[in-house]
Amino acid sequence: MTLQSKLDAFKADFEAGKPPYNVPYSVVETMHRATTELIASGAAQRALKAGDELPTFRLSDPDGNTVSSADLLSSGPLVISFYRGVWCPYCNMELQALQEALPTFQELGASLLAISPQNPVNSRKSVRRNKLTFPILSDPRNDVAAAFGLRFEMPDYLIELYKSLKNDLPAFNGNPSWTLPMPARYVVGQGGAILYAEVNPDYTRRPEPEDMLPALRLAATRAAA
Repeated sequence: MTLQSKLDAFKADFEAGKPPYNVPYSVVETMHRATTELIASGAAQRALKAGDELPTFRLSDPDGNTVSSADLLSSGPLVISFYRGVWCPYCNMELQALQEALPTFQELGASLLAISPQNPVNSRKSVRRNKLTFPILSDPRNDVAAAFGLRFEMPDYLIELYKSLKNDLPAFNGNPSWTLPMPARYVVGQGGAILYAEVNPDYTRRPEPEDMLPALRLAATRAAA
């Protein structure tokens, strides 16, 4: 079963209001409105693409250790996933799929990491809930996401919906701003060039892990040349 088919199955149950979700359709309509507006804004088209250079970054893992993109690239290509947080079921399913694909990435000499705005406590929850063995990094205020062109401000009506659902992003993230990254996946070659980019303003759509394999094989070939 592909990652997207799992996401589609979850979405169908959630939007139908099936237990344990039991959400009214007005909630679904509001989420649809926000996604439609984000798509129409063209924000995804302005994000970094294949051929662009990686913005270097240094972020902390849940234990307070600094992880540097430059250090990771010194040993091979890098796979980066931007996700919204442990509260997002679509993100959790994506992280699980990436964990399953990790041995294949490693065979091609690549490292994998995921970045979200959530604080270290919630990053640890991501690791435990999804049984992850790759780094989860905290991006306060979505600053690194902004450097990639992924950060967006949530509209007021969506903030009110999140509050009504007890989904308190400032508490999750340890920051008062109501911003999120668009879910995105990148493959970066050792020289810092982005070889693969997939950005989707519809958070229910995620690329398959195997979609990145051609770029990773290209990176491995270049490294061996």
